[in-house]
Amino acid sequence: MELTKSDVEKIKEEIEHRKLVVRKEALEAVKEARAHGDLSENFEYHAAKKDKNKNESRIRYLEKILKTATIISDKSKSDEVGLNNTVQIYFEEEDETETFKIVSTMRGDSVKGRISNESPMGAALMGHKVGDRVEIQVNDSYSYYVVIKSIENTGEEETDSLRSY
Repeated sequence: MELTKSDVEKIKEEIEHRKLVVRKEALEAVKEARAHGDLSENFEYHAAKKDKNKNESRIRYLEKILKTATIISDKSKSDEVGLNNTVQIYFEEEDETETFKIVSTMRGDSVKGRISNESPMGAALMGHKVGDRVEIQVNDSYSYYVVIKSIENTGEEETDSLRSY
């Protein structure tokens, strides 16, 4: 997985928060629920254990990402598509124009219009300029063409949160 230095910092911050704050709160919730008696029918206890386990799982997931990630630069030429650029593209097949922001994989969220630089579309657009006709290769048997209408260096924004799993 490719991450920017900013991604790494955000991940480290989340890990620290989960270890120092969320973990402590989760342990307290388990202790409190356990004190209510019979554990076999204690919904609060099972919910607290589930939350605690989910937090620990997220910590392990983020730590693994940091160990295996490749650090990439979010710098690009001002006239080329790069990370943290908002790109307006024209889809020839649909005769429609849509806007997407190119982000790192950890910040990708297609519902919010943020596509990963490692996705077929993101990877194909990287380095291209306004007016370029770009082929998006979805798989071995299907591709389509888009034309880049505009590129705006929007930078990293607070809403570009880390993706959960």
